[in-house]
Amino acid sequence: MTGHVWITGAGSGIGEALALAMAEQGWRVMATGRRFEPLAALARRHDAISPWPLDVTDCDAVSSVVSRMPAPDMAILCAGTHAPTPAGSFDAADVRTLVETNLMGTVHCVAALLPGMLERGRGRLVLVASVAGYRGLPTAAGYCAGKAGVIALAESLRLDLAGSGIDIRLVNPGFVDTPLTRKNPFPMPDIISAETAAAAILDGLGHPGFEIAFPRRFAFAMRLLRLMPDRLYFPLIRRITG
Repeated sequence: MTGHVWITGAGSGIGEALALAMAEQGWRVMATGRRFEPLAALARRHDAISPWPLDVTDCDAVSSVVSRMPAPDMAILCAGTHAPTPAGSFDAADVRTLVETNLMGTVHCVAALLPGMLERGRGRLVLVASVAGYRGLPTAAGYCAGKAGVIALAESLRLDLAGSGIDIRLVNPGFVDTPLTRKNPFPMPDIISAETAAAAILDGLGHPGFEIAFPRRFAFAMRLLRLMPDRLYFPLIRRITG
């Protein structure tokens, strides 16, 4: 399958790696991100990539860009950010920034795309969340809350759109080497490159199913934690994280 694909958060990390990989596969890639310079540099690396500067937290701007770009056959919604939100210095503005980008940015894109896809009776929406959305983690209340919201959003859309011709997929990465994760002051288990993450996503999209989670060992461990009773989960995480 090829055609037009819209990739958000394409200025760096997983989005950038996906844009290059999909352009190599023959897709026409509309790459969006907040900053024009990284998008322009990306477009210079492959003539199938076109730069579209966009802040996904601006609902009106998202609608405007979607109305002007070629109708996407697929959208991979990667735009996201991260910052610690520890309870000792908990700040509503920090959480709002995370939720506005990680959850509402995805919502804005879905809202802009769905009418056209429903009218055409086809399309694929790929929502990128995180295994951090499975359960709450220390110092990450804002990030975990936003990513948990994306997971629930994808699950609900999958139910609502069954039989519509629109395929909803959920991507839950573990630690991926990106400019954001390089700021983490702690060891990141099973960390993989953005290129490896992009390959895992594309491989998953080539098969039926709903969730694409990777790397496999770390994602499996996080799923087990999701199922663990609270009386075991909280002491275990406190012990692991100190």
